[in-house]
Amino acid sequence: MKIAVIGAGIAGLTAAHELQKNGHQVTIFEGSDHVGGLASGFKQPNWDWSVEHFYHHWFQSDKYMLPLIDELGWSDKVIFPLPKTVMYYKEKFYPFDSILSALLYPGLGWGINKIRFGLVGLYLRLSNNWKQFEKYTVEAWMRKYAGDKVFEEMWEPMLVGKFGERYAKQVNMAWMWARLKARTTRLGTFEGGFQAFCDLFAADLTKRGVSIHLNRPVALIERTADHQIAIHSQDAVDLFDQCLVTTSPKLMSKMAPSLPEQYLAGLLNLKSIGAVVLILSIKHQLSKEGYYWYNLPKKAGFPFLALVEHTNFLPKEHFGGETILYCGDYLETDHEYFKLTKEELLERFLPSLQRINPDFSLDWVNHSWLNRAAYAQPVPLLNHSKNIPDIRTPIKGLYFASMSQVYPWDRGTNFAVEIAQRAAAMMQSDSA
Repeated sequence: MKIAVIGAGIAGLTAAHELQKNGHQVTIFEGSDHVGGLASGFKQPNWDWSVEHFYHHWFQSDKYMLPLIDELGWSDKVIFPLPKTVMYYKEKFYPFDSILSALLYPGLGWGINKIRFGLVGLYLRLSNNWKQFEKYTVEAWMRKYAGDKVFEEMWEPMLVGKFGERYAKQVNMAWMWARLKARTTRLGTFEGGFQAFCDLFAADLTKRGVSIHLNRPVALIERTADHQIAIHSQDAVDLFDQCLVTTSPKLMSKMAPSLPEQYLAGLLNLKSIGAVVLILSIKHQLSKEGYYWYNLPKKAGFPFLALVEHTNFLPKEHFGGETILYCGDYLETDHEYFKLTKEELLERFLPSLQRINPDFSLDWVNHSWLNRAAYAQPVPLLNHSKNIPDIRTPIKGLYFASMSQVYPWDRGTNFAVEIAQRAAAMMQSDSA
Protein backbone atom coordinates (compact mmCIF):
# COMPACT_ATOMS: atom_id res chain seq x y z
CA MET A 1 0.00 0.00 0.00
CA LYS A 2 0.91 3.65 -0.40
CA ILE A 3 1.02 5.32 3.01
CA ALA A 4 1.60 8.95 3.97
CA VAL A 5 3.09 9.96 7.31
CA ILE A 6 2.68 13.60 8.33
CA GLY A 7 5.53 14.81 10.53
CA ALA A 8 9.17 13.71 10.64
CA GLY A 9 9.59 13.69 14.40
CA ILE A 10 10.47 10.54 16.32
CA ALA A 11 6.91 9.21 15.99
CA GLY A 12 6.78 9.82 12.24
CA LEU A 13 10.18 8.28 11.59
CA THR A 14 9.35 5.25 13.75
CA ALA A 15 6.00 4.68 12.05
CA ALA A 16 7.68 4.89 8.64
CA HIS A 17 10.25 2.34 9.82
CA GLU A 18 7.58 -0.11 10.96
CA LEU A 19 5.41 0.29 7.87
CA GLN A 20 8.32 -0.02 5.45
CA LYS A 21 9.39 -3.25 7.17
CA ASN A 22 5.98 -4.65 6.29
CA GLY A 23 6.45 -3.87 2.61
CA HIS A 24 4.50 -0.63 2.30
CA GLN A 25 5.51 2.35 0.18
CA VAL A 26 5.89 5.20 2.65
CA THR A 27 6.13 8.95 2.07
CA ILE A 28 6.85 11.40 4.91
CA PHE A 29 5.73 15.04 4.70
CA GLU A 30 7.53 17.50 7.00
CA GLY A 31 6.82 21.22 7.18
CA SER A 32 10.25 22.28 8.42
CA ASP A 33 13.65 21.95 6.78
CA HIS A 34 14.86 19.16 9.09
CA VAL A 35 13.76 15.91 10.70
CA GLY A 36 13.46 15.33 14.44
CA GLY A 37 10.52 17.49 15.51
CA LEU A 38 10.81 18.60 19.14
CA ALA A 39 13.89 16.37 19.51
CA SER A 40 15.80 18.19 16.76
CA GLY A 41 18.94 20.23 17.32
CA PHE A 42 21.40 22.63 15.74
CA LYS A 43 25.17 22.80 15.39
CA GLN A 44 27.68 25.61 15.11
CA PRO A 45 30.58 25.26 12.63
CA ASN A 46 33.10 24.64 15.45
CA TRP A 47 30.93 22.03 17.22
CA ASP A 48 31.26 18.27 16.75
CA TRP A 49 27.87 17.60 18.38
CA SER A 50 24.48 19.21 18.00
CA VAL A 51 22.58 20.89 20.82
CA GLU A 52 18.86 20.13 21.10
CA HIS A 53 16.44 23.02 20.63
CA PHE A 54 14.60 21.67 23.68
CA TYR A 55 16.67 19.56 26.08
CA HIS A 56 16.04 15.84 25.68
CA HIS A 57 17.18 12.65 27.37
CA TRP A 58 16.67 8.94 27.29
CA PHE A 59 16.20 6.89 30.44
CA GLN A 60 17.65 3.47 31.17
CA SER A 61 14.06 2.23 31.57
CA ASP A 62 13.03 3.28 28.03
CA LYS A 63 11.62 -0.04 26.85
CA TYR A 64 10.60 1.18 23.39
CA MET A 65 13.32 3.59 22.30
CA LEU A 66 16.34 1.57 23.38
CA PRO A 67 15.18 -1.67 21.68
CA LEU A 68 14.48 0.33 18.50
CA ILE A 69 18.01 1.70 18.55
CA ASP A 70 19.30 -1.83 19.11
CA GLU A 71 17.24 -3.08 16.16
CA LEU A 72 18.77 -0.35 14.00
CA GLY A 73 22.24 -1.46 15.11
CA TRP A 74 23.30 1.73 16.91
CA SER A 75 23.31 0.72 20.57
CA ASP A 76 27.04 1.34 20.74
CA LYS A 77 26.30 5.03 20.11
CA VAL A 78 24.04 5.41 23.16
CA ILE A 79 25.78 6.78 26.26
CA PHE A 80 24.62 7.24 29.84
CA PRO A 81 26.82 9.73 31.71
CA LEU A 82 26.42 10.42 35.43
CA PRO A 83 25.32 14.06 35.78
CA LYS A 84 24.49 15.79 39.06
CA THR A 85 20.91 16.97 39.66
CA VAL A 86 20.19 19.40 42.50
CA MET A 87 17.19 20.84 44.36
CA TYR A 88 16.92 24.32 45.83
CA TYR A 89 16.37 24.95 49.54
CA LYS A 90 16.98 28.23 51.38
CA GLU A 91 19.48 29.73 48.92
CA LYS A 92 21.45 26.49 48.60
CA PHE A 93 21.36 23.53 46.22
CA TYR A 94 21.41 19.93 47.37
CA PRO A 95 22.01 16.73 45.36
CA PHE A 96 18.82 14.96 44.33
CA ASP A 97 19.84 12.18 41.95
CA SER A 98 19.59 9.08 44.13
CA ILE A 99 17.44 7.61 46.90
CA LEU A 100 20.13 8.44 49.45
CA SER A 101 20.45 12.06 48.36
CA ALA A 102 16.65 12.43 48.41
CA LEU A 103 16.54 11.14 51.96
CA LEU A 104 19.30 13.57 52.95
CA TYR A 105 17.58 16.56 51.32
CA PRO A 106 16.93 19.03 54.19
CA GLY A 107 13.80 20.55 52.66
CA LEU A 108 11.72 17.63 53.97
CA GLY A 109 12.96 17.97 57.51
CA TRP A 110 13.46 14.75 59.43
CA GLY A 111 11.31 11.93 60.73
CA ILE A 112 7.78 11.33 59.54
CA ASN A 113 7.96 13.50 56.39
CA LYS A 114 10.88 11.56 54.95
CA ILE A 115 9.27 8.27 55.89
CA ARG A 116 6.04 9.27 54.12
CA PHE A 117 8.01 10.54 51.12
CA GLY A 118 9.86 7.22 50.82
CA LEU A 119 6.80 5.02 51.35
CA VAL A 120 4.68 6.95 48.85
CA GLY A 121 7.44 6.76 46.25
CA LEU A 122 7.80 3.01 46.79
CA TYR A 123 4.04 2.46 46.62
CA LEU A 124 3.71 4.35 43.36
CA ARG A 125 6.61 2.51 41.75
CA LEU A 126 5.12 -0.85 42.72
CA SER A 127 1.57 0.05 41.62
CA ASN A 128 0.47 -0.98 38.14
CA ASN A 129 -3.17 0.15 38.10
CA TRP A 130 -2.86 3.75 36.96
CA LYS A 131 -6.59 4.26 36.45
CA GLN A 132 -7.14 4.30 40.20
CA PHE A 133 -5.15 7.55 40.32
CA GLU A 134 -6.73 9.59 37.54
CA LYS A 135 -9.81 10.48 39.58
CA TYR A 136 -7.64 12.47 42.01
CA THR A 137 -5.54 15.56 41.45
CA VAL A 138 -1.86 15.31 42.34
CA GLU A 139 -2.41 17.90 45.04
CA ALA A 140 -5.32 16.10 46.71
CA TRP A 141 -3.66 12.67 46.60
CA MET A 142 -0.22 13.83 47.70
CA ARG A 143 -1.54 15.99 50.53
CA LYS A 144 -3.52 13.01 51.83
CA TYR A 145 -0.84 10.34 51.59
CA ALA A 146 2.52 12.15 51.53
CA GLY A 147 1.47 15.09 53.68
CA ASP A 148 1.34 18.85 53.22
CA LYS A 149 5.07 19.38 53.85
CA VAL A 150 6.18 16.82 51.27
CA PHE A 151 3.71 18.08 48.69
CA GLU A 152 4.53 21.75 49.15
CA GLU A 153 8.30 21.23 49.20
CA MET A 154 8.68 18.52 46.55
CA TRP A 155 5.75 18.23 44.18
CA GLU A 156 4.03 21.60 44.11
CA PRO A 157 7.06 23.44 42.64
CA MET A 158 7.27 20.83 39.88
CA LEU A 159 3.57 21.14 39.07
CA VAL A 160 3.66 24.93 38.98
CA GLY A 161 6.80 24.82 36.82
CA LYS A 162 5.43 22.21 34.42
CA PHE A 163 1.83 23.37 34.14
CA GLY A 164 1.67 26.95 35.44
CA GLU A 165 -0.60 28.38 38.12
CA ARG A 166 -3.70 27.73 36.01
CA TYR A 167 -3.31 23.97 35.59
CA ALA A 168 -1.04 22.96 38.51
CA LYS A 169 -4.00 22.22 40.79
CA GLN A 170 -5.90 20.34 38.05
CA VAL A 171 -3.34 17.76 36.89
CA ASN A 172 -4.38 14.24 37.78
CA MET A 173 -2.37 11.81 39.87
CA ALA A 174 -1.99 9.25 37.06
CA TRP A 175 0.47 11.67 35.41
CA MET A 176 2.62 11.74 38.54
CA TRP A 177 2.37 7.96 38.90
CA ALA A 178 3.60 7.51 35.32
CA ARG A 179 6.47 9.93 35.82
CA LEU A 180 7.75 8.12 38.90
CA LYS A 181 7.07 4.70 37.40
CA ALA A 182 8.85 5.14 34.08
CA ARG A 183 11.84 7.39 34.74
CA THR A 184 15.30 6.72 36.10
CA THR A 185 17.88 9.15 37.50
CA ARG A 186 20.41 7.98 34.89
CA LEU A 187 20.08 10.07 31.71
CA GLY A 188 21.23 9.09 28.24
CA THR A 189 21.90 10.57 24.83
CA PHE A 190 23.29 9.67 21.41
CA GLU A 191 26.80 10.24 20.12
CA GLY A 192 26.66 13.49 18.20
CA GLY A 193 23.37 14.55 19.82
CA PHE A 194 19.73 13.80 19.13
CA GLN A 195 19.89 15.45 15.71
CA ALA A 196 22.64 13.01 14.75
CA PHE A 197 20.31 10.15 15.69
CA CYS A 198 17.38 11.64 13.75
CA ASP A 199 19.54 12.30 10.67
CA LEU A 200 20.94 8.77 10.80
CA PHE A 201 17.42 7.36 11.16
CA ALA A 202 16.18 9.43 8.21
CA ALA A 203 19.13 8.40 6.05
CA ASP A 204 18.47 4.73 6.84
CA LEU A 205 14.80 5.12 5.89
CA THR A 206 15.71 6.87 2.65
CA LYS A 207 18.15 4.09 1.79
CA ARG A 208 15.33 1.59 2.26
CA GLY A 209 13.00 3.46 -0.10
CA VAL A 210 11.06 5.80 2.18
CA SER A 211 10.52 9.24 0.59
CA ILE A 212 11.02 12.18 2.96
CA HIS A 213 9.77 15.57 1.76
CA LEU A 214 11.08 18.47 3.84
CA ASN A 215 9.64 21.99 3.61
CA ARG A 216 6.32 20.39 2.57
CA PRO A 217 3.64 21.48 5.05
CA VAL A 218 0.30 19.76 4.51
CA ALA A 219 -2.66 22.09 4.07
CA LEU A 220 -5.51 19.61 3.71
CA ILE A 221 -6.24 15.91 4.13
CA GLU A 222 -9.45 14.49 2.72
CA ARG A 223 -10.96 11.21 1.59
CA THR A 224 -11.80 11.04 -2.10
CA ALA A 225 -14.86 9.55 -3.77
CA ASP A 226 -12.80 6.54 -4.85
CA HIS A 227 -11.78 5.83 -1.20
CA GLN A 228 -8.27 7.21 -1.23
CA ILE A 229 -6.65 9.75 1.08
CA ALA A 230 -5.71 12.96 -0.71
CA ILE A 231 -2.81 14.96 0.72
CA HIS A 232 -2.74 18.62 -0.38
CA SER A 233 0.71 20.16 0.07
CA GLN A 234 1.98 23.26 -1.68
CA ASP A 235 0.63 23.03 -5.24
CA ALA A 236 0.46 19.23 -5.32
CA VAL A 237 -2.16 16.64 -4.45
CA ASP A 238 -0.89 13.13 -3.70
CA LEU A 239 -3.12 10.09 -3.27
CA PHE A 240 -2.55 7.36 -0.67
CA ASP A 241 -4.30 4.32 0.72
CA GLN A 242 -3.65 5.33 4.33
CA CYS A 243 -2.31 8.34 6.21
CA LEU A 244 -0.89 8.73 9.72
CA VAL A 245 -0.73 12.24 11.22
CA THR A 246 1.77 12.78 14.06
CA THR A 247 1.29 16.52 14.64
CA SER A 248 -0.51 18.43 17.42
CA PRO A 249 -4.27 17.98 17.89
CA LYS A 250 -4.89 21.59 16.85
CA LEU A 251 -2.96 21.17 13.60
CA MET A 252 -4.71 17.87 12.93
CA SER A 253 -8.09 19.61 13.23
CA LYS A 254 -6.99 22.22 10.68
CA MET A 255 -5.63 19.68 8.21
CA ALA A 256 -8.64 17.36 8.38
CA PRO A 257 -11.72 19.62 8.79
CA SER A 258 -13.98 16.93 7.33
CA LEU A 259 -13.58 14.82 10.48
CA PRO A 260 -16.89 14.40 12.33
CA GLU A 261 -17.75 17.26 14.66
CA GLN A 262 -17.46 15.11 17.80
CA TYR A 263 -13.92 13.97 16.96
CA LEU A 264 -12.86 17.54 16.06
CA ALA A 265 -14.31 18.84 19.32
CA GLY A 266 -12.35 16.19 21.20
CA LEU A 267 -9.13 17.31 19.53
CA LEU A 268 -9.75 20.96 20.36
CA ASN A 269 -10.71 20.20 23.96
CA LEU A 270 -7.31 18.67 24.71
CA LYS A 271 -5.27 21.04 26.85
CA SER A 272 -1.58 21.69 26.41
CA ILE A 273 1.01 24.34 27.13
CA GLY A 274 4.09 25.50 25.29
CA ALA A 275 7.80 25.71 26.01
CA VAL A 276 10.31 28.54 25.92
CA VAL A 277 14.02 27.70 26.03
CA LEU A 278 16.86 30.20 25.98
CA ILE A 279 20.19 28.56 25.13
CA LEU A 280 23.44 30.31 25.95
CA SER A 281 27.03 29.66 24.93
CA ILE A 282 29.22 31.21 27.61
CA LYS A 283 32.96 31.57 28.17
CA HIS A 284 33.21 29.97 31.62
CA GLN A 285 31.65 27.16 33.60
CA LEU A 286 28.63 28.43 35.52
CA SER A 287 28.40 25.78 38.23
CA LYS A 288 31.53 25.70 40.36
CA GLU A 289 30.37 22.34 41.74
CA GLY A 290 29.82 20.81 38.30
CA TYR A 291 26.04 20.54 38.71
CA TYR A 292 24.07 19.62 35.60
CA TRP A 293 20.37 20.07 36.32
CA TYR A 294 18.97 22.71 38.67
CA ASN A 295 15.32 22.38 39.67
CA LEU A 296 14.27 25.98 40.33
CA PRO A 297 11.09 26.76 42.33
CA LYS A 298 9.27 29.83 41.10
CA LYS A 299 8.08 30.61 44.61
CA ALA A 300 11.75 31.36 45.40
CA GLY A 301 11.80 34.03 42.70
CA PHE A 302 13.34 32.12 39.82
CA PRO A 303 11.84 33.18 36.47
CA PHE A 304 12.15 29.76 34.78
CA LEU A 305 11.73 26.10 35.72
CA ALA A 306 15.05 24.47 34.91
CA LEU A 307 18.64 25.51 34.48
CA VAL A 308 20.62 22.85 32.63
CA GLU A 309 24.38 23.14 32.21
CA HIS A 310 24.70 20.85 29.22
CA THR A 311 28.49 20.75 29.36
CA ASN A 312 28.36 19.24 32.83
CA PHE A 313 26.60 16.32 31.14
CA LEU A 314 28.76 16.13 28.01
CA PRO A 315 32.36 17.37 27.58
CA LYS A 316 32.55 20.95 26.35
CA GLU A 317 35.17 19.82 23.81
CA HIS A 318 32.21 18.63 21.71
CA PHE A 319 31.08 22.26 21.54
CA GLY A 320 34.30 24.05 20.66
CA GLY A 321 35.27 24.42 24.30
CA GLU A 322 32.17 26.54 25.00
CA THR A 323 29.92 26.10 28.04
CA ILE A 324 26.30 25.45 27.02
CA LEU A 325 23.36 26.46 29.23
CA TYR A 326 19.63 25.88 28.88
CA CYS A 327 17.13 28.13 30.66
CA GLY A 328 13.80 26.40 30.13
CA ASP A 329 10.18 26.84 31.07
CA TYR A 330 6.72 25.45 30.25
CA LEU A 331 4.20 28.22 29.72
CA GLU A 332 0.83 28.99 28.21
CA THR A 333 1.20 30.61 24.81
CA ASP A 334 -0.24 33.94 25.95
CA HIS A 335 2.61 34.34 28.44
CA GLU A 336 4.90 37.31 27.82
CA TYR A 337 7.88 34.98 27.24
CA PHE A 338 6.31 34.12 23.88
CA LYS A 339 6.64 37.78 22.88
CA LEU A 340 9.92 38.93 24.44
CA THR A 341 13.12 38.93 22.38
CA LYS A 342 16.02 36.75 23.42
CA GLU A 343 17.85 39.86 24.63
CA GLU A 344 14.89 40.81 26.82
CA LEU A 345 14.68 37.27 28.19
CA LEU A 346 18.39 37.20 28.95
CA GLU A 347 18.05 40.44 30.86
CA ARG A 348 15.12 38.92 32.79
CA PHE A 349 17.10 35.74 33.55
CA LEU A 350 20.43 37.41 34.40
CA PRO A 351 19.81 37.85 38.17
CA SER A 352 18.99 34.15 38.54
CA LEU A 353 22.19 33.14 36.77
CA GLN A 354 24.06 35.39 39.18
CA ARG A 355 22.37 33.61 42.09
CA ILE A 356 24.03 30.45 40.80
CA ASN A 357 27.38 32.12 40.21
CA PRO A 358 27.86 35.73 41.40
CA ASP A 359 30.70 36.19 38.89
CA PHE A 360 28.39 35.68 35.90
CA SER A 361 27.92 38.75 33.71
CA LEU A 362 26.71 39.54 30.21
CA ASP A 363 30.25 39.63 28.85
CA TRP A 364 30.45 35.89 29.50
CA VAL A 365 27.91 35.29 26.72
CA ASN A 366 29.27 34.21 23.32
CA HIS A 367 25.98 33.44 21.58
CA SER A 368 22.32 32.94 22.44
CA TRP A 369 19.43 31.13 20.78
CA LEU A 370 15.73 31.31 21.62
CA ASN A 371 13.39 28.41 20.87
CA ARG A 372 9.66 28.41 21.42
CA ALA A 373 7.05 25.70 20.82
CA ALA A 374 3.31 26.23 21.24
CA TYR A 375 2.67 22.50 21.73
CA ALA A 376 5.14 21.01 24.18
CA GLN A 377 3.34 19.57 27.23
CA PRO A 378 -0.12 17.96 27.26
CA VAL A 379 -2.21 18.71 30.36
CA PRO A 380 -3.99 15.63 31.81
CA LEU A 381 -7.09 16.63 33.81
CA LEU A 382 -9.27 14.43 36.03
CA ASN A 383 -10.45 11.17 34.42
CA HIS A 384 -8.44 12.09 31.36
CA SER A 385 -8.54 8.65 29.76
CA LYS A 386 -12.06 9.37 28.44
CA ASN A 387 -10.70 12.41 26.57
CA ILE A 388 -8.05 10.60 24.52
CA PRO A 389 -8.89 10.51 20.77
CA ASP A 390 -8.76 7.15 19.05
CA ILE A 391 -5.75 6.53 16.84
CA ARG A 392 -8.20 5.31 14.20
CA THR A 393 -10.14 8.38 13.22
CA PRO A 394 -13.72 8.17 11.90
CA ILE A 395 -12.36 8.73 8.39
CA LYS A 396 -11.37 5.32 7.08
CA GLY A 397 -7.67 5.15 6.32
CA LEU A 398 -6.79 8.23 8.41
CA TYR A 399 -4.93 7.77 11.71
CA PHE A 400 -3.71 10.16 14.39
CA ALA A 401 -0.88 9.57 16.88
CA SER A 402 0.37 12.45 19.03
CA MET A 403 2.02 12.97 22.39
CA SER A 404 -1.42 13.89 23.74
CA GLN A 405 -2.39 10.23 23.28
CA VAL A 406 0.47 8.53 25.14
CA TYR A 407 -1.38 9.15 28.43
CA PRO A 408 -0.96 8.21 31.22
CA TRP A 409 2.69 8.42 30.25
CA ASP A 410 4.39 11.77 29.92
CA ARG A 411 5.53 13.06 26.54
CA GLY A 412 8.98 12.00 25.38
CA THR A 413 10.76 10.12 22.64
CA ASN A 414 10.29 6.72 24.28
CA PHE A 415 6.51 6.97 24.16
CA ALA A 416 6.61 8.58 20.73
CA VAL A 417 8.14 5.28 19.59
CA GLU A 418 5.50 3.29 21.45
CA ILE A 419 2.48 5.10 19.99
CA ALA A 420 4.03 5.03 16.51
CA GLN A 421 4.52 1.28 16.74
CA ARG A 422 0.95 0.87 17.98
CA ALA A 423 -0.43 3.01 15.15
CA ALA A 424 1.63 1.17 12.52
CA ALA A 425 0.37 -2.18 13.82
CA MET A 426 -3.23 -0.95 13.51
CA MET A 427 -2.62 0.26 9.96
CA GLN A 428 -1.01 -3.02 9.02
CA SER A 429 -3.92 -4.97 10.54
CA ASP A 430 -6.51 -2.81 8.76
CA SER A 431 -4.77 -3.31 5.42
CA ALA A 432 -4.72 -7.08 5.68
